[in-house]
Amino acid sequence: MEWIQHFIDIFMHLDKYLDVVIRDYGVLTYLLLFLIVFCETGLVVTPLLPGDSLLFAAGTFAARGSLHVSGLFILLSIAAIAGDTVNYWIGRFLGPKVFGRFLNREYLERTEKFYEKYGAKTIVLARFVPIVRTFAPFVAGIGNMHYGRFISYNVIGGIAWVAICVFAGYYFGNIPIVQKNFTLVILAIIFISILPGLIELLRQRYQTS
Repeated sequence: MEWIQHFIDIFMHLDKYLDVVIRDYGVLTYLLLFLIVFCETGLVVTPLLPGDSLLFAAGTFAARGSLHVSGLFILLSIAAIAGDTVNYWIGRFLGPKVFGRFLNREYLERTEKFYEKYGAKTIVLARFVPIVRTFAPFVAGIGNMHYGRFISYNVIGGIAWVAICVFAGYYFGNIPIVQKNFTLVILAIIFISILPGLIELLRQRYQTS
């Protein structure tokens, strides 16, 4: 059972274990990265998987020559687009049946507010907001957004998200000060990623009080 727990820990925190995974599993690292990005965006039950920090870390190791940056960009863009597409169809066909029964109502409401404010552009903007990016395509499916419109925003958002995060890691991840404080940088990225959600939560509590 220990190996199962160890694998789950690596899967959930691959951004921190990436150097070990690359060393021990080589080319299979690409498959693991694909699966994590796909699951984070494609399955509404896995919104807490690493996203931004994982892409940044992958870009950093690509700059060191451990991974191929062009391959990463193409593969993870496909994973992000495919994940959102699957999530959309899950929402369209199963959403009404599972809505409110198995999913966190607060996450869904937060995503709905994004739609109220930004409309279909939510599919693009949500890519840069953890948790919301997992529920955005699901809610789009529930709301029967036209698939042609959805896929257009999906492709734009997926490519933009992967490009910004991976190439940020590729170009800035190996700056000496970043290398010396790599763990702190990853934690900072995670914090910045969840900051909009924290601000929104505090704003709601302030309004309620």
